[in-house]
Amino acid sequence: MRHLLRYIGHRLYTTWATFWFVTPFVVTYPVQWALSRQPRWHRHLHSLNRGWSQLFIWMWGMPVDVVKKNQLPAGQPCVYVANHSSYIDIPLLFKAIPGWLNIMGKSSLARVPVWGPIFGRAYIVVDRHNAMSRGRAMVQARRSLEAGRPVIIFPEGSISKKPGEQLGEFKDGAFQLAITAGVPLVPITMTLNHRFMPDVEGLRVRYSPLQIILHEPISTVGLTNADAPALKQRACAIIASAFRPDAAGIPAPSSWRQPKPQPPARQAAAPSPENSELALPNS
Repeated sequence: MRHLLRYIGHRLYTTWATFWFVTPFVVTYPVQWALSRQPRWHRHLHSLNRGWSQLFIWMWGMPVDVVKKNQLPAGQPCVYVANHSSYIDIPLLFKAIPGWLNIMGKSSLARVPVWGPIFGRAYIVVDRHNAMSRGRAMVQARRSLEAGRPVIIFPEGSISKKPGEQLGEFKDGAFQLAITAGVPLVPITMTLNHRFMPDVEGLRVRYSPLQIILHEPISTVGLTNADAPALKQRACAIIASAFRPDAAGIPAPSSWRQPKPQPPARQAAAPSPENSELALPNS
């Protein structure tokens, strides 16, 4: 009975979370589409996306702990580098970081029906397997920083295979960008997103508190591209240092059936001296 009630609770909460994610988007879609058509309106589109993120995270009923180790001065452009662990990473970043943000996402996001074209026009998309696309994205990011608009990049490139435990290999682009533009680099750790909505087949939603940590900015003044590998390793170590051992792993799928008890492992019988190759021969 307990398993059935837990299963029903998971289904109800997943439905609730999905409703509050989809409904505000559907209601505001005409406005979002119109704002996405003109670059001069993208600031307002971002404000709308921030409000959308704040609304559905609030309606999900989860406490969100935002830790800011050392805030940058207002209006200071920077490169934010964050671990990638869940489908809700972008909404949480939009909720926690003030200002008009730009974000670099994989090109497949722009192909998502209905929402994708809006994202593709308002933010930076990149095909990481295409050198021309990577170069174009870096140019867009550099122009964004020159205009005073911070850029968020996931240096892993995709969601980690072991979120909250191990980081995927960091790419160099974000660190070369911060050095070339001469702006601070801010590492970000999101410690619990994978416990709420993991990257699994289907949709799996579990009620979980969320936490985002904005670490102390790292200055890039005086650095050259030769320093990018060291900067990358430093940021990687800072982000991983905030992982929580109690949050390791992703939630298991729910089932209304009680799991069958596993039979105890059978122990192999100890070999008798007569049959053992290690037995001493008779004298």
